Amino acid sequence: MRRKPATVRIARWSATHPWSAIGLWAVFVAACLFLGGAAGTNALSDEESGVRESGLAGRIVHSGDFPEKAEENVLITAADGGALDPAAAQDAAADVTRRMKALTGVESVGRPVTSPNGRALLVPVTMKGDTENADRRVQPLLDAGAATEDAHEGLRVEQVGTGSTAKGLSDTLGEDFERAELISLPLTLLILLVVFGAVIAAGVPVVLALSCVGAAIGLSTLASHVLPETSAVSNVILLMGMAVGVDYSLFYLKREREERRTGKSHVDAIEIAAKTSGHTVVVSGTTVIVSMSGLYLADEATFASLATGSIIVVAVAVLASLTVLPALLAKLGRWVDKPRVPFLWRLTMRSGESRVWPALLRPALSKPAVTLVTSVGALLLLAVPALEMNLKQPGSDDLSRDIPVVRAMDRLTEAFPSKGTVHKVAVRAPAARAGEVRSALRSLLERTADHELFAHDTTPQIKESADHRVHTVDVGTPHQPKSAGARDSLDLLRDWLPRAMADVPDAESAVGGKVAQGADFTAHLKERMPYVVGFVLLLTFATMVLIFRSVAVALSAIVLNLLSAAASFGVLVVVFQHTWAEGLLDFHSSGAVVSWLPLFLFVVLFGLSMDYHVFVVSRIREVASTGASTKEAVRQGITRSAGVVTSAAVVMVGVFAIFGTLSMVEFKQLGVGLAAAILLDAVVIRIYVLPALMTVLGKWNWWPAGIPGGGHGPSDRVRHRAGRAATAAHRAGEGNEYASSHRRRR
Repeated sequence: MRRKPATVRIARWSATHPWSAIGLWAVFVAACLFLGGAAGTNALSDEESGVRESGLAGRIVHSGDFPEKAEENVLITAADGGALDPAAAQDAAADVTRRMKALTGVESVGRPVTSPNGRALLVPVTMKGDTENADRRVQPLLDAGAATEDAHEGLRVEQVGTGSTAKGLSDTLGEDFERAELISLPLTLLILLVVFGAVIAAGVPVVLALSCVGAAIGLSTLASHVLPETSAVSNVILLMGMAVGVDYSLFYLKREREERRTGKSHVDAIEIAAKTSGHTVVVSGTTVIVSMSGLYLADEATFASLATGSIIVVAVAVLASLTVLPALLAKLGRWVDKPRVPFLWRLTMRSGESRVWPALLRPALSKPAVTLVTSVGALLLLAVPALEMNLKQPGSDDLSRDIPVVRAMDRLTEAFPSKGTVHKVAVRAPAARAGEVRSALRSLLERTADHELFAHDTTPQIKESADHRVHTVDVGTPHQPKSAGARDSLDLLRDWLPRAMADVPDAESAVGGKVAQGADFTAHLKERMPYVVGFVLLLTFATMVLIFRSVAVALSAIVLNLLSAAASFGVLVVVFQHTWAEGLLDFHSSGAVVSWLPLFLFVVLFGLSMDYHVFVVSRIREVASTGASTKEAVRQGITRSAGVVTSAAVVMVGVFAIFGTLSMVEFKQLGVGLAAAILLDAVVIRIYVLPALMTVLGKWNWWPAGIPGGGHGPSDRVRHRAGRAATAAHRAGEGNEYASSHRRRR
C-alpha cells in the first residue's frame, strides 16, 4: 500500500489528537514570545546598515567611540511667523534656560544664539544619558518649553532634537499603526464573514494568523542576535503574517468545507484538504521563502533583516496550517459553521455552479488568442510609466507637514540651515598625524566658508576622539536633503576631501550623512538588483518545474508574475511621481519612488502572487488528471478556486490599502504598490491572462511530463465527458448538503 503524503499524515494525527496539537501550538507560541522577550532585540546600527562611502564614514565614526549625547534645540520665534521682538525673545530664552537647568534630566544649557535673519532664537540643550531612549526621557523638557510658551504671549517655543523629534514621529506613527490595526482586523473579519457566512469560520483564520505573527516576532527577536534587526521588521512581519496566515487558512478551510458538503466525514474531509490544499500551502510557502531569500543577495543589512523576518513568519504560517488548523477543524466539528449569518450563510451554501465566473471566463475560453493579446497589452501599457521611475531615499521633506515636530524642523532649518541637511566628514589616521588631520580639515572648511552650496550660520567644529585617531566635522547645506543642491554639495565635498587629505600618510577619509546614505544606497541597489531578480527567477523556475514537472507551467508562472509586478510599478510611478494624488493620499510628491521599495516589492509580490498561481494551477491540474480537456480543466479549476482566490485577494488588498493611509510616504507606496499588484493579479491575470494562455497552450501546458492519469490517456471527447460527470457529481453533492442543511433548519 502506497504511503500517504506527509501533509496527510500530519493532518490525520492532529485531527485525531486535537487537544495535543492545540496544546503544542499554544506552548510553541508562548515559548517564542517568552524567549524573544527575554533575549531582547539586537537592533541594527547605522554603521552596520551603511554601504559604500557613507557606510565607511559610519564605521570610521563608530571606531572613534565618541560619547553620544542627546541634544535638543529650543527654538523661539514669533507666534504669527513675523518679525521677532529681540527683548521678548531674550526674556523667553532666560526663562526656558532657568526651567531646563532645574530638570534632573538636563546636563547643560548653552547660550542663546540668534539666527542670521534675526527672526529666531536658539537655545541648545544637552540631556543626560545616551541617545538610545532619549524619546522616553524628553517629556519634562517638552513640558518646560510649553510652560515657557504659555508665560510669554506672542511667542512660539518649539523643540527639535534627538529625543523630541523621535518622540513626535513615533507618536504619530504609533497612532497610524494603531488605527491601521483597528481597521484591518474588523475589515478582515467582515470579508471572511461574507466568505464563510459563519462567525467561527471567519474567526479561525484571523486568530491563527495573529498567533503566527506573535510567534514570528519572538523568533525574529532571537534571530536578531545573528542578523541585527531593523525597526521595520515587526511591521513587515505583521503585514506578511496577516496576508499569508489568512490565505493559507482560507485555502485549507474552504477545501475542507467543500469536501464535507459532498458527504465526507470531518476526518476524511481534513485528509483530502491536507492532500490538496495542504500540499498547495507547502508549495506556496516554499515559493514565498525562495523569493524572500533573494534579498540576501542585496548585500545590505536592512534587506537581510527584512528577509529574515518575512521567511520566519511564512514558515510559521505554513507550520500552523499543517498542524494546528486540522486540529481546530476536527475539534470544532460542525460548530465551525456557527453562529450563522442568515443571508450570508445561504449565499455561501447555495447549490449549483456560479453564473458569474463562467461568464467572466467566456472571452478567455472562447477567443483565447485575442483575450491573451488584449489583456497582456493592457498590462504592458500600464507598466510603461515604470520606465521613467526615479529612485530616492525618503527624508524629512517626505514627512507630512501635519506633524507638529516636522513643522518645527522646517522653521529650525529655515532659521539655522546648518541644523538641517548635514554632511558628516570622517577621517581616521594614526594618532601621530592628528595635527596634520586637523590642519587638512581646517583647509577644507575654508573652501566651504564662502561657497553658496554650504550653510554659513554657524562655524563647523572639528571633533577629535579620545585616542586622537578619528576626527569628524559636520558641514551643513541650506538645501533640502533630496534637492539637486544637496547632492551637488555632497559631490563637491567628496571631490575636495581626498585632495585635502592627500598629504596625510595612512589617512582614511569618507563623507557620510543622510544625503550620502541615500545616494549610496540607491546606487548600491541598482547594482545589486540584477543579482536578486535573477536569483528569484531562476530558483522559482526550478521550484515550479520540480513541483509540477512542467517547464511550461514554470515559465508561464514567471512571465505572469513579472507582468503583474511591472504593472504595479507603473501604478506607483503614476501615483507618486506626480502630484494628482497628493490630496487623495495626503502626501507631498518628491517626484520619486522610495529607493528600497522596488526590490522589496518585487520579491514580496513574486512570492504572494505565486500563492494564487500555485493554488489555481493545482486545481486545474487536479481536474485535468481526471481526463478532462484543457479547456474544461481550466474552466472547472478556475471556477472552483475563484471564490477562495477572490476572497484571499480582497483580504490582502484591504489590509495593504490601509497602509496607504499612513503618514510615512514609504508605507504609502508599499501599501498602494502591494494592493495594486494583488488586485491586478487576481482580476486581470487570473480571469483573462492565465486561462487564455493555458487554453492556447493546450496539452503543452504539462510538457514534458504530462498529466498523471490524464496526460496521455483518453481522447478529448472522453476527457470532456469525464469532466462533465465530475462537475455533475460535485453539483449533486452541493445540492444534497444544502438540502439536508435546509431540512435541519426546518
